[in-house]
Amino acid sequence: MSSSLKDVAARAGVSARTVSNVVNGSARVATQTRQRVQEAIDELGYRPNLAARSLRAGRTGIIGLAIPEFHSPYFGELAGLLVDEARRRSWTVIIEQTRGDAEVERRLLTGDSGRVMDGLIISPWALTADELTATADTLPIVLLGERSSQGKADHVAVDSVAAADEATAHLLGLGRRRVAAIGLQPHLSNGTAQQRTEGYRRALRRAGIPPRPEWERSVTSLHREDGARAMAELLDGDTVPDAVFAFSDELALGALHMAHLRGVRMPEQLAVVGFDDVEDGRFSHPALTTVSPDKRQIAQRALQCLADRIYSPHNQVPAATLTIPHRLVVRASTVPDAGLTGPHT
Repeated sequence: MSSSLKDVAARAGVSARTVSNVVNGSARVATQTRQRVQEAIDELGYRPNLAARSLRAGRTGIIGLAIPEFHSPYFGELAGLLVDEARRRSWTVIIEQTRGDAEVERRLLTGDSGRVMDGLIISPWALTADELTATADTLPIVLLGERSSQGKADHVAVDSVAAADEATAHLLGLGRRRVAAIGLQPHLSNGTAQQRTEGYRRALRRAGIPPRPEWERSVTSLHREDGARAMAELLDGDTVPDAVFAFSDELALGALHMAHLRGVRMPEQLAVVGFDDVEDGRFSHPALTTVSPDKRQIAQRALQCLADRIYSPHNQVPAATLTIPHRLVVRASTVPDAGLTGPHT
């Protein structure tokens, strides 16, 4: 026999109302209480009656997730975490790949294809802040990444300026003085490359080192082949860098590959730092030092923001801007004896 909401309440030692709030995300519940209820739900295998709940509330129990690229290790891992967190709320997730195309992003936000979702989590690459602001008034949305909606929609992101500053400062602290950057994207306006460039330059200036245009390499995308191409350009320059900060782990892995092909010893001759902490970087040779965003917390906070907005009458919830913690994970691409996974700093 399947368990009931009252069974979960009895197991967790809370009221049925509290269990309902946890399942529906319709009210704030203390973290410890939420965890106790979730453990009871998992132990008893409780599943709410989605059809009845949707009919009563006028909702579908379906949310959308729009990410730029399916094949990106970072977005793939984040999507998996978001789906896991949504399942805890008995939500179904429809995932769309936008490829940073403005028309695709616009269609998802405006519902031109026939909206069936209660809300949307999106990492926008193309739409302007004005377009995001207009949509936030009608559709519950949560933005991921560096693009803001001018305070009209919830925004969950890492402080990319501070993270890039920390990554660059790590290289400078190792005595490197010819620190290059791979990942500038002047053709995009999503803010990621701009903020990471700002953090990189800030750390250089603080160390008394003026940024050099020839050490800032632009890329079309944040993939391995782009990193390899940019690394080749740097190695062919008049003055070869002794360190590289790459704006994604994929770029960094491409840079490591090209440097290895050219016979560069790492980290002795070249130290490399990436951004994202994807699994491949933990098993590259050398293992990759990287900025590690708390991806699980990104997923948890984004889903909570969306729930608060969906269950609020007429979407009337003040917009929240949440900065998610990050840490620098030091591995052998910058410190020789850091080992496979290295210490967390």
